[in-house]
Amino acid sequence: MLSTTYRADSFGAAASFLCMIHCLATPFLFVAQTCAKSCCGDAPGWWRAIDFLFLVISFMAIWQAMRTSSVKWVWRGLWLAWLALGWSVLMEALVPTLFFPGVKYTAASALIGLHFYNMKYCKCGTPNCEVHYG
Repeated sequence: MLSTTYRADSFGAAASFLCMIHCLATPFLFVAQTCAKSCCGDAPGWWRAIDFLFLVISFMAIWQAMRTSSVKWVWRGLWLAWLALGWSVLMEALVPTLFFPGVKYTAASALIGLHFYNMKYCKCGTPNCEVHYG
């Protein structure tokens, strides 16, 4: 049976990877639509909503991984990366002039890396484990 930390980190890394694929695919999928129609074609609302779905999924994966991880700086890194990803998604949706694609890709990459690191080095297996602050 897989530990809760391993499952949460595997799920979180997979969700972050799929999020990155989703973000990378968006320009390519809709460039043809934009060129085929007149100016200002854009991704449909349901496609943009997937960004927020990935934020919710990654929030749940981080929350679960945090409960059974033993290294506090990894928690902080996961939450910081999640906040950067959330900010980027919100800026893209609400204020596109403040959107920087590099933030989104860097945050998703950080989430993937930190989940893998947590899976390999920070397992304690129970919600009441000893936390290492180093």
